[in-house]
Amino acid sequence: MKRVVLGLSGGVDSAVAAYLLKKQGYEVICVFMRNWDSSLNNDILGNPTNDDDVCPQEKDYQDAQAVATHLGLEIRRVDFIKEYWDQVFTYFLEEYAKGRTPNPDILCNKHIKFKAFLDYAKSIDADYIATGHYARVVHTEGKESVMLRGVDNNKDQTYFLCQLNQNQLNNSLFPIGELTKPEVRQIAEELDLPVAHKKDSTGICFIGERDFREFLKNYIPAKSGKMVDIVSKKVIGEHQGIMYYTIGQRKGLGIGGNGEPWFVVGKDYDKNILYIAQGDSNKWLLSHGALITDVNWISATKPEGEYDCTAKFRYRQKDNDVSLHFIDETTLYVTFKKPIKAVTPGQAAVFYDGDVCLGGGTIDKVYKDGKEIDYL
Repeated sequence: MKRVVLGLSGGVDSAVAAYLLKKQGYEVICVFMRNWDSSLNNDILGNPTNDDDVCPQEKDYQDAQAVATHLGLEIRRVDFIKEYWDQVFTYFLEEYAKGRTPNPDILCNKHIKFKAFLDYAKSIDADYIATGHYARVVHTEGKESVMLRGVDNNKDQTYFLCQLNQNQLNNSLFPIGELTKPEVRQIAEELDLPVAHKKDSTGICFIGERDFREFLKNYIPAKSGKMVDIVSKKVIGEHQGIMYYTIGQRKGLGIGGNGEPWFVVGKDYDKNILYIAQGDSNKWLLSHGALITDVNWISATKPEGEYDCTAKFRYRQKDNDVSLHFIDETTLYVTFKKPIKAVTPGQAAVFYDGDVCLGGGTIDKVYKDGKEIDYL
């Protein structure tokens, strides 16, 4: 019997994944990954401890225990707090301090869920690890593993898994990748799982529902400044700290009045100015190409010369037709077939050939008419 170590998060997706693995005949060991120590961070986050309160992470663990008990499975609690701090959170802070907006979920998958967690699974002689991600993996003996989008296009999570390598994919299973979210809910209800009606988690992976700006202030001091119309150069409002804003951001600017919406189009760190422009189709957000660094190409064989495929430059974005070519092993240049809006340094670019996820990297520079756009 093959042994699988499943990351049981306390949510409905991983709960149904546990059931499916057991049904398929695997020996399933559930592991609740503890990546963030809320008790150690309560003071710095300004959240006084109340003995009557149960923090969200502890509640998730209790839900995971209830699911494991319901399914008759073993569950263990394993700490990856140091690994998370060193390999995910530190980088996250460094990037925000530079004015970039990284994606911690991609880093967490690369370094924690499919590295530290995989190492733990191997230490207890597991054949595979499994998670509740909406993605698919095809294992073919003697050939490379291939990652495919999840069947549910609205929930597909391959964007967040773009940094996985062949070793990680070879040892991974995604039990719910062939299901839609409604089908997952239906299975959970039919099994009367304790989390069948638990809402999906939102927010950044390590802070949950907490106010992000207030959280970040504890680590990177913020300084308010002018919000300036890049066209008229008039001061339109006041920002709360440049680091809190993303290129292309529309919501949360605090600018009232009638007319077309405003968007963030640039940041001047030396002068502490946040530049904005009005109109959904304003030229300031459009670009024609980008330099992508720290590229992970899932296949060992990289395309030579110009290669046509599609790309996403943020989660849930529609596929964009692009052409790319590798400059070196981990750097490539992407040319857009049509101008694309709000391609943002620090975020992820993920590439596809149909349903196949080819890999991804970090947007380092953005270009328009052959010239670099100085967003920061």
